[in-house]
Amino acid sequence: MFAPLALTAALIEVVFGYPKWLLQRIGHPVMWIGWLIAWCENQWNKSSKSDKSRTHLGFLALGLVIALSAGSALIISVLITTTLDNAFMGSFLSCLILGLLASTLIAQRSLHEHVQKVVQALDLEGIESARKAVSQIVGRDTTELDEPQICRATIESLSENFSDGVVAPIFWLTIAGLPGLVAYKAINTSDSMIGHLSKRYKAFGFATAKLDDLVNLPASRLAAFFIITAAALLASTSASNAYKAVKRDAQSHRSPNAGWPEAATAGALGLALAGPRTYNGNRTDDSWMGDGRRILTASDIKKALSLYRVACSVQIFLLAILAGLLIYLT
Repeated sequence: MFAPLALTAALIEVVFGYPKWLLQRIGHPVMWIGWLIAWCENQWNKSSKSDKSRTHLGFLALGLVIALSAGSALIISVLITTTLDNAFMGSFLSCLILGLLASTLIAQRSLHEHVQKVVQALDLEGIESARKAVSQIVGRDTTELDEPQICRATIESLSENFSDGVVAPIFWLTIAGLPGLVAYKAINTSDSMIGHLSKRYKAFGFATAKLDDLVNLPASRLAAFFIITAAALLASTSASNAYKAVKRDAQSHRSPNAGWPEAATAGALGLALAGPRTYNGNRTDDSWMGDGRRILTASDIKKALSLYRVACSVQIFLLAILAGLLIYLT
């Protein structure tokens, strides 16, 4: 296991995030993976091909993206660890350097910043600015959302992205090191780009959608646990209601994973999340997560952010215990 590496990466990311100047100069690792996915999709997802052929090519594209991404991470990991093997404090330095690289694929700080922008827009800039801010973190149509709908979409995105943008990367980093983390991000990025049910992507993105569901399964359950634990530590939230909402509602979500953190957040805050929403002009009547208020305000987002910060802290605390045990035992 790589708990010390995961702890190092999580702490670096929460303190420093991904520097904007670096983003402007070289982009982001997820963008590099995205370019490879886009190339595969452009080359192989031809409308002239049969659905069966496109499905097979989708498997091939996913395998190529994972192999190149995780393979590059493995080479980098081996080079760093072997180069520093005989150096003074070699293990510490390799953990620090690899942790710095891994931190670029964790989104604790950046997710908080994106959600905070929605709050700021609602408080100071007006509904149009808030719609623009929320469009950066959700996939649904935002052009006609009112304030309660914006708040609901924001909290849902915060909950779901806590699972697949924070918990899952740290989980796979802990289990399989930098290659495991990069492989996860390759799968998750593929899913966000081509894992849709639209006519264009249904066949080609079949493999990535199914694999993304599988690799996110443990993280979604862990995310719900962290949220429930965080709710127990805050005076204004309810851990028991969070647990009841997860037990009652999580399985009825259209996603096999998103319902767990969404239901936990809804129950903890006394809200109702998910429900009807619109994607690409099509209305989906999804099940509600939680049985609380459906009319949300900016103050609810602020409470959700407080819950999120504590949930992240719970994860880091437990990771520190695991890392300490592994160091002690070795």
